[in-house]
Amino acid sequence: MCGDRTPADVRSGQASKYVAQDPTIKQTVFSIRVCSLWTVSATQAQTPQKLPAEEDYYKLLRYDLPKGEVLEVGALEWMPDGRLAVGTRRGEIWLVANALAADPKQARFSRFAHGLHEILGLAAKDDWLYVTQRCDITRIKDTNGDNRADLFEVINDDWEIGGDYHEYAFGSRFDKEGNLWVVLCLTGSFTSDNKFRGWCVRITPEGKMIPTCSGIRSPGGIGMNAVGDMFYTDNQGTWNGTCGLKHLIPGRFMGHPDSLRWYSFAPELGPAPLAPKSGSRLMIEAKRIPQFVPPAVLFPYGKMGQSASGIECDLSGGKFGPFAKQLFVNDQTHSTVMRVFLEKVQGHYQGACFPFRQGFGSGNVPLRFGADGSLVVGGTSRGWGSRGNKSFALERLLWTGKTPFEILEMHAKPDGFELTFTHPVDPATAGSRASYQIKTYAYIYQSSYGSPEVDQTYPLIERVDVGRDHKSVRLYVSKLEEGNIHELTAPGVRSASGLPLLHPEAYYTLNYIPKIRQ
Repeated sequence: MCGDRTPADVRSGQASKYVAQDPTIKQTVFSIRVCSLWTVSATQAQTPQKLPAEEDYYKLLRYDLPKGEVLEVGALEWMPDGRLAVGTRRGEIWLVANALAADPKQARFSRFAHGLHEILGLAAKDDWLYVTQRCDITRIKDTNGDNRADLFEVINDDWEIGGDYHEYAFGSRFDKEGNLWVVLCLTGSFTSDNKFRGWCVRITPEGKMIPTCSGIRSPGGIGMNAVGDMFYTDNQGTWNGTCGLKHLIPGRFMGHPDSLRWYSFAPELGPAPLAPKSGSRLMIEAKRIPQFVPPAVLFPYGKMGQSASGIECDLSGGKFGPFAKQLFVNDQTHSTVMRVFLEKVQGHYQGACFPFRQGFGSGNVPLRFGADGSLVVGGTSRGWGSRGNKSFALERLLWTGKTPFEILEMHAKPDGFELTFTHPVDPATAGSRASYQIKTYAYIYQSSYGSPEVDQTYPLIERVDVGRDHKSVRLYVSKLEEGNIHELTAPGVRSASGLPLLHPEAYYTLNYIPKIRQ
């Protein structure tokens, strides 16, 4: 309708000298203006509104780190006086005052301790700071009030180390009994060349070490859920087809057989478990090896990350949004925070993982919630690499008060799944089978490094029921696959206000299928 039919000199802007002489040109110029206005208005009307992004809901603040210092953050903890303790891979501890100020430039850093060895765990108790370092757990404190640690006491050093780069030791906070849990990486992340490499141990309040679990490969973090059960992340490699979140149950086996050689030093645990068969599947071996605990959640490799690390539970009481009591898990390689929903099926933890927030400055390792409900994240990339291009970083994630439209929970059912949402859904789109796709796959449980996705299936969603409250949806699936990840995408679902899901992906690790109630 608005094709260019005007004379060349009108198109070139030379029409003004003709307007008074030729009324037809005056009419043509008027037509051009009207047509142009119509075109702009039509374009504006057809331009879609910008959809909300992660940063609209969770704002990322970056601290200015001390100039000339290398803060490769390996551990975080809050001191009783409100200062943030930051442990580094280079063996230093820094205290950060005003860490929760609205403007991160108001934070003040001071070095509290140095000369330690790769700090990957901090836990405050009374006026002591307990430090998990590569060789031991040491507690430190400032006795004369000069803001420098001057008393160092070794609590336990019963595990052994060599000179290998990978012999990390990640430490927890205190559990309900006052124990600290430590997960010990294998030598080179492949073999257990020194005593209790590839084990989880507990250190009692009296300083005694209790061998707790075998079968660990290369941990990236350790932390508790809302009821105090302990979990750790293990990374893709030998006997780990992909990264996973694993439940640490005393006396149980986590999956890597090289550490089984140390059972003679832990007679209270009984005989060593059977070694798994390479080339098998996780749930096949879980049925064959009574002590084996399959991963509660697998993080699909490349889709959710490549190096799962720190674990933190949201106990903020709603200060961080609608995800109360869920776990937040870092990924070091992708520089992201992931979200995890857990439930118990047949007495075992399992559940789903979801994307949550990307864009961090370095490789995320530890994370800690502050008293204000914000989430502090520490990063380091040396030797590991990360999407975040900084060598190290300290950042803070704040909820803006706006709630994103997300899948809140994903529950397994005998014949499908139940989803709950953070906002009411549009019944038409949420109730349409076309709004969802689902596929399943597994990873090979093998001595080789990693695994491709295998055993793929493509079940049908046969029926969808929207809950009366419009905040839940029941999906009836043609065939669930025990032991497979069930990858669900819901690109067609809209909220009652018309928004798509901020993250339409969910990945449920279905180790156990709920039984039909009789």
